[in-house]
Formats: sequence, structure tokens, C-alpha cells
Amino acid sequence: MSAGERVIVGLSGGVDSAVAASRLLEAGYRVEALFMKNWEDDDDAEYCAAEDDYRMACEVAATLEIPLHKANFAEDYRQRVFAHFLREYEAGRTPNPDILCNREIKFRSFLDHARALGARWIATGHYARVRHHPAYSELCLAADANKDQTYFLHTLTQEQLRPALFPLGDIPKQQVRERARELGLPNHARKDSTGICFIGERRFRDFLAQYLNAAEGEMRTPEGQVVGRHQGLMFYTLGQRQGLGIGGVDGFAEAPWYVVDKDLKHNALVVAQDPQHPRLMSPTLSTEPVHWIHQRPAPGEPLRARLRHRQPLQDCRIETLTPAGTTVVFDSPQRAATPGQSIAFYRGDVCLGGAVIATRTTMDHGAGAIQSASP
Repeated sequence: MSAGERVIVGLSGGVDSAVAASRLLEAGYRVEALFMKNWEDDDDAEYCAAEDDYRMACEVAATLEIPLHKANFAEDYRQRVFAHFLREYEAGRTPNPDILCNREIKFRSFLDHARALGARWIATGHYARVRHHPAYSELCLAADANKDQTYFLHTLTQEQLRPALFPLGDIPKQQVRERARELGLPNHARKDSTGICFIGERRFRDFLAQYLNAAEGEMRTPEGQVVGRHQGLMFYTLGQRQGLGIGGVDGFAEAPWYVVDKDLKHNALVVAQDPQHPRLMSPTLSTEPVHWIHQRPAPGEPLRARLRHRQPLQDCRIETLTPAGTTVVFDSPQRAATPGQSIAFYRGDVCLGGAVIATRTTMDHGAGAIQSASP
């Protein structure tokens, strides 16, 4: 890559993408920006702030004196991301739409659009690094370990990674905020977005209920004692503490309750008061087919992995590897290994790829006991 080449930055209205654009300008690239609209037919301005985001993106582009394009990928998002999201929840699993959104929208629809505009490179405000070698590219951990987002990018292909730039990969978030203030960017103090990718921050249970029918059922302890009622298995995830609504239960201490399993066959939510309950702890798990960005590890090779964003990397090894998936063995049992979520694998600072978690083993009847939460 060389300065002077044309790059299109995904400009969201947030501070990260704004500073990413400014760093590319400083490096000498010919920078343009693209605002992506990916969610429609939602009139609830409290949660869907696309127009506010677009206005802010326009102000940022004007401040940086770069052209701003606008594209609508809402249909792509509904077909490639949201439909899968709903199917997974309907099956009792807990998907991660941000991972699929990166693969299908930010590094497919956006990439195709940028190429149609004549750009060689695309860039985003992700906290990650990419090493471009002559024959391949590697996805690498960001310098800011607390903000590293390689977990969300582990499904990218070489075709998607080769034209990608991550200008924030080598600096901490605090420095991003400081740089935004120095540049006089209008969004330097704007809070980071959370919530479902492109859908916004909203009451998740109410949102999901608009699309799926929830079946109420019993909350039971691992021993089978009924301690409450749940509003639908799709509204809960392993390890969850908040929102269970379990009050004082005779014979139990006044202590928090946690989701430790889902019994799909009997539509029961399994709960316990121990945050490290053996039913919640997994020494091994199995996955769906694994995506490797470039190199695949050898069976038994010591690796590290994470099962969720910001989780410290965990020592593990891949015991078996077939086209159907892999079996992962951890040095220490993992809490809340959730079917439908993903696991990303690392060698050193390189993210090798990852897979969707299919099933897990638990510790409640010994390491060999399997409690499957998959459909």
C-alpha cells in the first residue's frame, strides 16, 4: 500500500470512524467516506438514530473536507444478517449479529460499493490491525487490548481482508478521543454506540417479541425444583443474572440467580445461585465448521481463544478438526460457553479464524457430561 491511493472510510457518525479518516488523511491517502444505512421501516426515533448519525457524518466530512457518499444496504442486512438472527433465536440459541454484519455488510456490501466507486482500499474504525504480506494478509490484535475487536472480524476472508485498513489498530481509545478534540471534530464527546449492529439501543425483549412468538415456561434448578416462570427461552442467555424476576424462594438463600442452561425439550430455563455452578462451566466444546483466515493450526497445537468480546485470551487446543467442525479443550473450564455464540482462535497476536459454538460439556456430572443447548 502507498500514500496517494484512494480509500473509502465507513463513516458512521461516531468518533472512531472520524479519527480513522483523519489518520488516513495524515498518512497521505486520498480519502472519501461512505455512510451506510442498514435498517429501515422503524419509526421509533428513540432507538433508531440513523438520521442523527447521518447528520453527524456530514458534519465530520465537512470538517475533514472529504467527500461523503451514502448507500442503503437495508435489504442486504435483512436477508443476510437479520433473517439468520431471528432463526437462531427461534431455535433457542444466542447469535452474535455483529460478527455476521461485519462479514456480510461492512466487508461485502460496503466493499463492493467502494470498488464500484473506484477505490482500492476500504477502512473502518475497528480496533484491530492487519499485516499485508505479498501473498496473504493477517488479522492481528489491536494495541488497545481492552478495545480489541478482532473477535468480531474473525470470519473475514482473504478477499475481504486484503483491501482493508484499520487506522486505529495501533493507538488506545483515549488517544482517539484526544485527537478528535484536537481536530475540532463535532463528535469528539459523542458516546460510543451499543446495542444490536445497525438496529440501535432499544429494549431488546420488546424488539424481539415483534418478530417471534415467545412460549412461557418453568424456571427450574438443576435438580428439577420449580422456582419461577420465564417469558420465553429466547430472551435469556447463559450466565445471565439480571431480569430473571425470581423473588424469595422457600428453602433458598437471598442470593442472585443465574441462567446455567436451557432445556429446549421441556421449554425450561435452568437457574442456580452459584455464579460458577458446574452446569455453567465447560471444559470442552464443539463447533460448527471452522473458518480459517489464512493458516489452520495442527491438531493439539497450543492456541489461545476467546468466547466473547473483551474476554482475556484463554489457553486451549484443538483436539479434532473435521469439515463439520472441531472439538476444543481448554486448560481451564470456561464460564457460559453459549451455543450460537462464536469462538475465535489466536496464535500469538494473529487471529487465525473461528467458528460458531454448537454444543458444550459441563462439569456437573464430571467432565464427560454433555448438556447441549443447541437445537
